[in-house]
Amino acid sequence: MKFLVLGASHCLSRALAREGRRRADIVVETHEISALQQKGWVFEQCDAVIVPPLSHPASATPAEVVAHAALVEEVLSHCVAQNLPLVWCVSDEMFEAGSPTPISESLVPDPIDKGLRRLVEAGMRVREELPHHIILRVGPLFALDGEHAWLPDIIATLAGGNDVRVPEDVVVGPASAESLAMAMIGILMQLKYGADSWGSYHLSGIEPVSLYAFCGVVRTQLVTLLEGQGLPADFGDVKPLSHHHDQPLRRVLSCQRLLDTFGIHQRPWRIELERLLMQWCETQNQQGVSQP
Repeated sequence: MKFLVLGASHCLSRALAREGRRRADIVVETHEISALQQKGWVFEQCDAVIVPPLSHPASATPAEVVAHAALVEEVLSHCVAQNLPLVWCVSDEMFEAGSPTPISESLVPDPIDKGLRRLVEAGMRVREELPHHIILRVGPLFALDGEHAWLPDIIATLAGGNDVRVPEDVVVGPASAESLAMAMIGILMQLKYGADSWGSYHLSGIEPVSLYAFCGVVRTQLVTLLEGQGLPADFGDVKPLSHHHDQPLRRVLSCQRLLDTFGIHQRPWRIELERLLMQWCETQNQQGVSQP
C-alpha cells in the first residue's frame, strides 16, 4: 500500500514516514504542500491522501484556520477528480464546549468560533462529496520532533529554567503521533482489503488528564530519568492556570466506534510519554548535556 501525506514537517507526517520505513508492506511519501500546488495537485497513484491536523485551531490565527480549511477543500476536489480516498485528522478542539461525558463519534461539532465553524464546513463538504473518506478526530498530539510536536516546546521551556503555564481545568486525552500513525495504517489496510467502514472516528490516549497534570508528568519523569543518569536537571516549574472557574472543560473523546469497527485500542499516553522521554534522555546522556 502507498500513502501520500501532505506537510512533510508535521509530527504526524514524520511518524508515518518512520512507520513506513519499519514495514515492508507500505510505502509512505511525505510531500510539501507548496510543491504539490506547483505541480497542479496531480497525485501519484496511491491508496489514500492524508492531511495531518491543524493543532490548536481554537488559538490559531483566523488566517491559519481559513487557510487550512481551504487546503482541505482543495485537496478534496482533487481526490474526487482522481478517485482517491481522503483521510483528514482534526483536533478535538473542534468540540469547543467540551462535554461532561465522552464525546460520541456521531456528534458533529457545532462551535461558536467562526474559524472553527469554517473547519466544520470543510468537513461537511468532505462527507457530501467523497464517500471514501475518514475524518479522524484526535486528542492533543505529542512527539519529539516535527511541527506541532508539543513535547519539544515543553522540554525546552523547562530545561531553560523557565516555567510552563498551562490550564489545570482543561481535561483531554493526549495521544502520541506514533500511536496515531500506527492506528491510521491499521485502519487503511483494513479498508484496502474489504472493510467498507468509511466515516468519522475518534482516537485519543487512555486516561483523561488535565493539561497541567500532563506537563507535570513530563517534568517529573525528566527529572527522575536525568538524575538517574547522573545528569543535571535544573528545570523550571509547571504553573497552573484557571480558565473555567465554574467547572473543568472536559474534551474527552469516545473511541468505541474505532474499537468496534477496526479492533484498534487506545494506547496509554503515560507509556508512550515515558518511552519518548527515555529516548530524549538517552540522547542527552550521549551528548553529556541536559539541554535539548
